[in-house]
Amino acid sequence: MNVHEYQAKGVLGGYGVPVSRGVAIFSAGEAEAAARELGGPVWVVKSQIHAGGRGKGTFKGAAPDAKGGVRVVRSVEEVARNAAEMLGATLVTVQTGPAGKQVNRLYIEEGAQIAAEFYLSMLVDRATGGVAFVVSTEGGMDIEAVAHDTPEKIHTIPVDPATGLMPHHGRAIAKALGLSGDQARQAGALAEKLYAAFTGKDMSLLEINPLVLTADGQLKCLDAKISFDSNALYRHPDIVALRDESEEDAKEIEASKHDLAYIALEGTIGCMVNGAGLAMATLDIIKLYGEEPANFLDVGGGATEEKVTAAFQIITADPNVKGILVNIFGGIMKCDVIARGVIAAVKAVGLSVPLVVRLEGTNVEEGKAIIRGSGLNVIPADDLDDAAQKIVAAVKGA
Repeated sequence: MNVHEYQAKGVLGGYGVPVSRGVAIFSAGEAEAAARELGGPVWVVKSQIHAGGRGKGTFKGAAPDAKGGVRVVRSVEEVARNAAEMLGATLVTVQTGPAGKQVNRLYIEEGAQIAAEFYLSMLVDRATGGVAFVVSTEGGMDIEAVAHDTPEKIHTIPVDPATGLMPHHGRAIAKALGLSGDQARQAGALAEKLYAAFTGKDMSLLEINPLVLTADGQLKCLDAKISFDSNALYRHPDIVALRDESEEDAKEIEASKHDLAYIALEGTIGCMVNGAGLAMATLDIIKLYGEEPANFLDVGGGATEEKVTAAFQIITADPNVKGILVNIFGGIMKCDVIARGVIAAVKAVGLSVPLVVRLEGTNVEEGKAIIRGSGLNVIPADDLDDAAQKIVAAVKGA
């Protein structure tokens, strides 16, 4: 689960992390009051969407030289004027795709005198089985470009989960950023607070870009991006309350209500599979035969008939879907349960696109018999390769 920048800073501020003062607004009429509350003389007007690259983004329909989604202004009147321009407009960034995202919230933040910019992030490092800090002196830059062009400027500092954060981690971060003296001590204290926030709130990613050194020698988090582990949200109702469903795909929201692992993609073949590994293989083989998957959907090992029905309905709700591939290898999941769920869903929503079903494993013969006896226009497949070729051919033929 992702949150907006101002929400992320609210979470970090609760752990004592130094962040700039700011006010979130939802209408242009609130902009002037927010600016006066902060006091100036410099303000930053920030679009709040779940995507990076806001500062370099462009608004649809704006002039080529128009400012991006993050703007530095120097008067209350400019704050109000920019807020009116940005709210309700569609911001396109490198992460939104060409469709962009509508800006429904802004964050009016006090300006800062910046002496230096750094990059800092935290993530779950699969290589070490623990949390790792990733830091660089190249703050404010596209970190992907830094990693590609000058990888030596990126430093990874793993934390052993058995010991937790130790003083030497803070010293390593300070050294990597070229900090000494009081700034090095600040870096150590900041690392402690960030580690406490990361583990305490079950984060999966925390990115601060830039982390800045101000003109008066203070470290401050000028931006913040947080992703939380969705599997741990039941422990954090305060974080769940921050969810902005307008930033999410409606199909993904519906899938989460049924405990389905669903991610919308941009292709034409809807997929319903059990098991994440099999689902990834299914996406790969669809691409191998020349088409694009419309989604990743894992119904899991213990899916019920109702859950399968919901999954099928979510797939068919996507107008881009031109064909559906059901690929089930029954271990814990039983093929007859899948078959009954598919039939129930088809009878509920209808079937206007080709449907290929491949079943194998537990109760496979019962599942196949249920499909055959349903009277539905289903294309059977013997294995995954056969299934992929058949659904691709059916979609291209249609």
